[in-house]
Amino acid sequence: MPIRPENRRRYPADWPEISLSIRTERAGGRCECRGQCGTGHRGRCEARNGGPHPDTGSLVALTVAHLDHQPENCAPSNLMAACQRCHLAYDRKHHRQTAAATRRAALEEAGQQPLFLEPALDECEPEWEPRRRPVVAVPGPDVWPVRPEVRCA
Repeated sequence: MPIRPENRRRYPADWPEISLSIRTERAGGRCECRGQCGTGHRGRCEARNGGPHPDTGSLVALTVAHLDHQPENCAPSNLMAACQRCHLAYDRKHHRQTAAATRRAALEEAGQQPLFLEPALDECEPEWEPRRRPVVAVPGPDVWPVRPEVRCA
């Protein structure tokens, strides 16, 4: 995932080498997520860099996630090679919190005072669950209901 310009200084100078090492040498080009993302896959995610994602079909670009959301902490135990789906799902709560803080700061800078105190994120929304596509059996031609012919008088 691209590094936002305002966060670039938080990453070490050798981040490209660290990231490449995690994605290729340690992970072997495959997502290392074992369910931490909460998307419901069992065991290790099957997504492989450059191939189609097993769940979405989109092209996989392997990324490296910081498990504690701190780019300064590049210890191998804090890093996980992840497909886009697992990385975004893992970071979802953190992204929502930082986006809310950014919006709040922009309003305060503009002189807007909050009308209500915002509840904590955990208090106002249940934990995220992935949407699943329903499996629907399509009936064959002999199973379709026959409509009676309608005649107008």
